[in-house]
Amino acid sequence: QVQLVESGGGLVQPGGSLRLSCAASGFTFSSYAMAWFRRAPGKEREFVAAINWDSSRTDYAASVKGRFTISRDNAKNTVYLQMNSLKPEDTAVYYCAADRSPGSRLVAEWDYWGQGTQVTVSS
Repeated sequence: QVQLVESGGGLVQPGGSLRLSCAASGFTFSSYAMAWFRRAPGKEREFVAAINWDSSRTDYAASVKGRFTISRDNAKNTVYLQMNSLKPEDTAVYYCAADRSPGSRLVAEWDYWGQGTQVTVSS
């Protein structure tokens, strides 16, 4: 049974940092690309960042590039999202996703999803 479990969300002040984690099980993690998406209140789910199976390629949405860093540890079956210089507009539920085929920013292209973790950026 495939499981993706996100953690690390919470309330943070503008300019602060958080690190999200996503623990994977039930599939061959090291063979899958991983990604983070988010859904802000009243908006559609959107792409945030992706990483291929061996960490040789990463991709970021323009809105987070230079502030967020995606990484993975295949020995721990975990993907991370380090978020720095957080802004109120980063407030959203953050989801991790897995797919055999790397590169897509489209929600529909990703096979497996976690339940999400809430990130709130507010003073």
